[in-house]
Amino acid sequence: SVFRSNRYIYAQLIDDSKGITVASASSKNKESKESKKSEAAKTIGKNIAEKAKATGIVKIVFDRGRYAYHGRVKALAEGAREAGLKF
Repeated sequence: SVFRSNRYIYAQLIDDSKGITVASASSKNKESKESKKSEAAKTIGKNIAEKAKATGIVKIVFDRGRYAYHGRVKALAEGAREAGLKF
């Protein structure tokens, strides 16, 4: 699941069958600040993919919510794919 605000972007891995959040990542908690929001989104995508692989998750359903698949949402998805997640 993806949420984006004007300043930050958030990603969560949710197990719908159990109703729990498995892992999460956000640009709000980053130590290094990228100059562009799309670069931060790509970093968050890679971060959430690493957390997913650590818990044994390889294949996911990408829920972008009401957001169009472009800009920061697309950058997050591309970062997750580059790190090994399959949609």
